[in-house]
Amino acid sequence: MAMPLRQSIKVATYLAEQKLRRRDKFPLIVELEPLFACNLACEGCGKIQHPAGVLKQRMPVAQAVGAVLESGAPMVSIAGGEPLMHPQIDEITRQLVAKRKYVFLCTNALLMRKKMDRFTPSPYFAFAVHIDGLRERHDESVAKEGVFDEAVEAIQEAKRRGFRVTTNSTFFNTDTPQTVVEVLNYLNDDLKVDEMMISPAYAYEKAPDQEHFLGVEQTRELFKKAFAGGNRRRWRLNHSPLFLDFLEGKVDFPCTAWAIPNYSLFGWQRPCYLMSDGYVPTYRELIEDTDWDKYGRGKDPRCANCMAHCGYEPTAVLATMGSLKESLRALRETVSGNRE
Repeated sequence: MAMPLRQSIKVATYLAEQKLRRRDKFPLIVELEPLFACNLACEGCGKIQHPAGVLKQRMPVAQAVGAVLESGAPMVSIAGGEPLMHPQIDEITRQLVAKRKYVFLCTNALLMRKKMDRFTPSPYFAFAVHIDGLRERHDESVAKEGVFDEAVEAIQEAKRRGFRVTTNSTFFNTDTPQTVVEVLNYLNDDLKVDEMMISPAYAYEKAPDQEHFLGVEQTRELFKKAFAGGNRRRWRLNHSPLFLDFLEGKVDFPCTAWAIPNYSLFGWQRPCYLMSDGYVPTYRELIEDTDWDKYGRGKDPRCANCMAHCGYEPTAVLATMGSLKESLRALRETVSGNRE
């Protein structure tokens, strides 16, 4: 796990505080969507299928920051849509960083070089660039040529200016262990991004392409083979060791979607950002008025093939905190990653 040591300490302290307060449900990271509009039409995403009137909306700064502060989460992932299309995204980011929230701005990077001057490097801020494969594979997944090359140039420029840069890669049933290895080797060794997040594609119901999502056994087989030969330990993956164990089928967990809640123009989405069973105006209502026991694999058929980080990474983190052995294992990997 390559999470910076300062961030690891803050998250660990936050989790310890929740335990002392005997809170059984709390947010680890908020998925903030201040808009749904995007400048791409990716096959695995359905956000731009919202009506034109919704796509024109932009969340006010005070509303975006207020939702994160209400939740109390130590980390924020700003997504969308394409957040760099929001005219005040730099101000949203600045205010969250000022509150010492760890902010990951998710982007396809098409506007990144143009908007980079509006941001300031900080240990609390990172660009999180979406990269689904090497040039041909990535451009195919986003349905536009040249996006991969632009993303690479934007990453290189951001690194040159002193920004932290992470990546997020989604893998489909058209991927093989070799394609996973190739892109992660490139990001880790050639581009030298700070951290990499990986996720099996979940059957998002509004996505145009419904044929290429991974099932549970396909996911386990894919990552088990991709992680072989020491790759998993060598790569700077932004995941807990137990979540990586989960991906390759060494352990299994229940879903804890309440720990990575989604807040968008419509409010707090239940139960998670991949499934929409309604919205509520406050995080407290999300926690208290949602029947969490009815969701997860074996309970809701929509969850049958889900192994997404939004449901299972927090479970792995909580399991790590509850085990001295796993806590020491995670600490060793964090220290090792920060020495490289």
